[in-house]
Amino acid sequence: MKSILLFFILGMISSCAQTNDYNTKKGYAIEGYDVVSYFKNKPLEGKNIYTAEFDGVKFKFSSEENLTAFKKNPEQYLPQYGGYCAYAIGAKSSKVSINPKTFEIRNEKLYLFYNAWGTNTLELWKNENTEALKKKADKNWEVIKLKK
Repeated sequence: MKSILLFFILGMISSCAQTNDYNTKKGYAIEGYDVVSYFKNKPLEGKNIYTAEFDGVKFKFSSEENLTAFKKNPEQYLPQYGGYCAYAIGAKSSKVSINPKTFEIRNEKLYLFYNAWGTNTLELWKNENTEALKKKADKNWEVIKLKK
């Protein structure tokens, strides 16, 4: 009985430790891609030997250099809207998966987008008043970020 209670408590602690909702497909933020690499304009898949945890979420990195940079200032590299599609958050107030190779760095922030089946939401984002969509996404995210 004590072990069941302990597992329950640990589960509650770990679920409460995360202050934001992250897109953790494949068990890592942004499908295991290196968040630091985006700021070098070359998204790379992370490697299992370079991992870190922040805000209750696991991140992978392509090099020790990028892992170190992330550990020094993780907030600088976090994807906006938990790594969900920025366009979908703004236009539809919904969490949509992304293609980790479809991204934009805007005002030193990382935005990710859906890109499959002939729909590239980065193009829609750019063609439909990006600043208005971003403001709407910021507002929508405050409401939906903790919904699972």
